[in-house]
Amino acid sequence: MAKTRTQFVCQQCGSTSPRWMGRCPDCGEWNTLVETIVESKERSPLSYAVPRSKPQRLSEVTADGLERVPLPMPEFSHVLGGGIVPGSMVLIGGDPGIGKSTLLLQVSALMAEALGKVLYISGEESVHQMKMRAGRLGITTDQLYLLTETNLNVILEHIQELEPKAVVVDSIQTVYLDELGSTAGSISQVRECASRLMQVAKGEGIPIFLVGHVTKAGAIAGPKVLEHIVDTVLYLEGDRFHAYRLLRSVKNRFGATSEVGVFEMGSQGLIEVANPSEAFLAERLPNAAGSSIAVTLEGTRPLLVEIQALASTTSFGLPRRTANGVDFNRLLLLVAVLNKRVGLRLSDQDIFVNVVGGLKINEPAADLAVAIAIASSFKGAPVAADLAIVGEIGLSGELRAVGQLSKRLNEAAKLGFKRCLVPKSFRRQEIASDGIEIIGVRSLQEALQVALINK
Repeated sequence: MAKTRTQFVCQQCGSTSPRWMGRCPDCGEWNTLVETIVESKERSPLSYAVPRSKPQRLSEVTADGLERVPLPMPEFSHVLGGGIVPGSMVLIGGDPGIGKSTLLLQVSALMAEALGKVLYISGEESVHQMKMRAGRLGITTDQLYLLTETNLNVILEHIQELEPKAVVVDSIQTVYLDELGSTAGSISQVRECASRLMQVAKGEGIPIFLVGHVTKAGAIAGPKVLEHIVDTVLYLEGDRFHAYRLLRSVKNRFGATSEVGVFEMGSQGLIEVANPSEAFLAERLPNAAGSSIAVTLEGTRPLLVEIQALASTTSFGLPRRTANGVDFNRLLLLVAVLNKRVGLRLSDQDIFVNVVGGLKINEPAADLAVAIAIASSFKGAPVAADLAIVGEIGLSGELRAVGQLSKRLNEAAKLGFKRCLVPKSFRRQEIASDGIEIIGVRSLQEALQVALINK
């Protein structure tokens, strides 16, 4: 007979506690513990003796039916690792209004044309609202089925009757099970609903896409619960005031992680950007002080982005440091290195750094470009227009090597750059690049002498 008990579950991290506390002991968030009814069913001792599965030899296991399904949207397929894997579950998160539903509706239409019947389930919009969005996007396929439902048991019945080739659930936080006493969107509901959908995806070989809400910190609500269950986690990033959107993979059991697809939001929905580096540099003003070109790497894709910096004498006692698109603590480190190792007096300067296009750069390989842009603005000396920059800066002002330099140099050469400033510790025999001069420097001081144009 089932026994019922209550426990308090944190809606932020999923931690459980036998009693209510104002602050979660694991994640430290306040007022996130919610009382939840838990039913524990006793199992017969004989149930453990009955084998439910059968071990197989590795040589006996076949990979038939696991071929990826490519879509006529190369950027989306690239992020997934080459296409959609049958039976996979993909979670897509992002800020409200960033374009998650628009992207998935476009992907659903492409899957319907390539595979057959696709079921798009929305718990937030009516079928009329989805029809209006489809009309704006120019979607007219008859293989796309729309459904407004939040009860998971009813959703599973529709999936069984329709037998679709793919399913989209928008969003997982709106779906609930009647057996659970908690409200929709709680940790227990999200965990159980995602587990049931995972069983359907693996058992029937149906790819399922889930939309996940994000918290104020930018993480998917219930992150450790959802991200551990699904196969692939994608984040749709970007500034709503910019047209560019980045679809970033942070987990992928079927491909490389940290892959990035670049889209542009337009009147016809999200449009793929075939050459992101060229798009990010389209409005660049050559020979402008405070501007440099960084060669960064997103997953396996090299990108060239413009980094702008502005150093201005402060009007207050405490100078400001503002970072947009780069890590703030990394900016403080680079300013300290410029001040201590190079001799630039930046203690009375307000410093602003911006990555053009609304991108966010996290890898240290952009350190040298950021530091050169700050020095260029402070001295009023522009950076050479045909120079690309890549390198990590140490605390002593030395330059450290970066990975996959050959890919970065080839991307810079494609866009017409004649020279590239790199750390001198690279191995020239391992670099295969034509049409670009490689300039190796050991320290930040040497890099500034090469990069800045003396007027």
